[in-house]
Amino acid sequence: MTTHRTIAFTLNGNPVTAHAGNHQNLVELLQGQGLFGARESCAQGLCGCCTVVVDGQAVSGCLTMATLVDGADVRTIEEPQAGEGGLDAVQQAFIETGAFQCGFCTPGFILMTRQLLDAHPDPADDEIRHYLSGNLCRCAAYPEIVKAVRLAAKKRKG
Repeated sequence: MTTHRTIAFTLNGNPVTAHAGNHQNLVELLQGQGLFGARESCAQGLCGCCTVVVDGQAVSGCLTMATLVDGADVRTIEEPQAGEGGLDAVQQAFIETGAFQCGFCTPGFILMTRQLLDAHPDPADDEIRHYLSGNLCRCAAYPEIVKAVRLAAKKRKG
């Protein structure tokens, strides 16, 4: 019985070939590639710390089997961004508003904020809270996160 399979996918814009275990999740695969931004915390897809974008959709990396990304486009927080100092508007807004404390949840919040602003460039506070409700911040930086999303929306407009 085969316990590993070779898969090929695009990772942050670069073609990658990797050996994926039959029971390996996407977070484990990414960590094997040296990417530690997606973090497994709850292992149940409830906290958002393991958020990864696969073919344009945010997924819970702890619940996504690694073999399922064969042929997919995978984007993580480590993807280089254009902008001031290599940061995009969302990352810059999180820094400027102090929208993180320990930083453990921040990668997931940033990826989800990018998706939110791509779909809704000027969201209301209730829309922000609803869209990000699948991401948990154990430090309770929620007011700052909402401020960061609003600031990022302004920065994206110009």
